[in-house]
Amino acid sequence: AGPGSYTVGTMSECFDCHYCRDPLQGKKYVQKEGRHCCVKCFDKFCANTCIECKKPIGADSKELHFKNRYWHDSCFRCFKCYTSLVNEPFMLRENNKVWCSNCTAAEDAPRCKGCFKPIIAGDQNVEYKKMVWHKDCFTCSQCKQVIGSGSFFPKGDDFYCVSCHEHKFAKTCAKCKNPITSGGLTYQEQPWHSECFICSNCKKQLGGKRFTAVEDQFYCVECYKECVAKKCAGCKNPITGFGRGTSVVNYEDESWHDYCFKCTKCARGLANKRFVCHNGKIYCAECPKRL
Repeated sequence: AGPGSYTVGTMSECFDCHYCRDPLQGKKYVQKEGRHCCVKCFDKFCANTCIECKKPIGADSKELHFKNRYWHDSCFRCFKCYTSLVNEPFMLRENNKVWCSNCTAAEDAPRCKGCFKPIIAGDQNVEYKKMVWHKDCFTCSQCKQVIGSGSFFPKGDDFYCVSCHEHKFAKTCAKCKNPITSGGLTYQEQPWHSECFICSNCKKQLGGKRFTAVEDQFYCVECYKECVAKKCAGCKNPITGFGRGTSVVNYEDESWHDYCFKCTKCARGLANKRFVCHNGKIYCAECPKRL
């Protein structure tokens, strides 16, 4: 940097100022483009204009220049932080403003969506869908704790840590009332943890298996047969409602499979038919007449 198109000195020869014609011998003068002039005329007619303060850069001032642009040395400062850039690296940006390297890096850096400050090289950050945060600015919308590089759940413009998402959005198990974070099943439009939907007797999980519900208790087929099901008055086996014989005949505190409810004498099936009870036994309408 410095004047490259003129020289300044003290005249020892008999020259007059090119503009005002005053003699220059013994005086300070400026030579530019082969012409000699006094300092006053130089400042008035020849001096470059500082691109920052818009004032002439006189012969007595220190001048810096870059790409046909000129500054007073005192005006050559970073537009952002005002640090002097004499003998320092700089960048010429829009509107002919000069920036130091630090401010240039910060200005061009991506902005944190949390604090809106620049994320510069070396900062720990979190990126998601073309958005970026400082690591400490990426926080849970509910509890405000730092998520950082941990797991999170996006909901619209909000982000939730695992714990807050579970309590705010996850379904709640009908039995234990805790959130269902994965898996689970539904019975009668209510959600359950798989490990909570179990047989009341043997405690085996019932997901994907046949079961029976009795007064808000659940039983697998085996436990229902053994512990809950009524016994058929005919074959003495449990009446489960599974498979063959889902229809049940009930009469005076006793129950039968529909295929076991038949005439004691002729073995005719009596389900949904008239029958007669004689001495604790079941007969069709005709057989008692033959006894």
